[in-house]
Amino acid sequence: MFYHLNGVVTDLEPGLAVVDCGGVGFAVNTTANTVGQLRRGEKAKLYICEQVREDAFDLYGFATPGEKRCFEMLISVSGVGPKAAAAILSVNTPEQFFMAVMGEDERALTAAQGVGKRLAQRIILELRDKLGKQQDELAIKQSGTAVPAAAAGQSMQADLMSALTVLGYTRAECAAAMRGLDLEAMSLEEAIRAALRAMMK
Repeated sequence: MFYHLNGVVTDLEPGLAVVDCGGVGFAVNTTANTVGQLRRGEKAKLYICEQVREDAFDLYGFATPGEKRCFEMLISVSGVGPKAAAAILSVNTPEQFFMAVMGEDERALTAAQGVGKRLAQRIILELRDKLGKQQDELAIKQSGTAVPAAAAGQSMQADLMSALTVLGYTRAECAAAMRGLDLEAMSLEEAIRAALRAMMK
């Protein structure tokens, strides 16, 4: 099983990057957000999600673990294939995707090619509860009580920790990325974006 590929980008096309690893060129399907961060002739590390079917073995790669985690959540939804998931993450960054699901923003999802209103509603319905449950579980662990996150009135710091953890980062990585952020002056989406940038450095 592939976890990541680390090599030189030899070709770039919309939705596709070819990464040369030891003389072998891997064709990696990806998102517009990841393609925008790659440069032909430069080294890159892509986090891989394999998609195996009877007639194909496809690799999907992402610049960050968070984007990979969002992709995996999307393809877990009934009716969402890897192409639709990649399309959604081409028009939404991981933090925008998280906010779209939690804020029930159908338009952010239907902006992706091939994603209609009904599919967007299904994504929100299935993932909102899953993300909300993970947030509540994290809040319980942090507070030591069984009070739901919303009722407990989480602070911005706790909300940010919940969001980043749901996106697949460890608590240690989140804590390190949050150091130095002026959370009082940021919205949750701005804080998530700033923390993700810090983790990529």
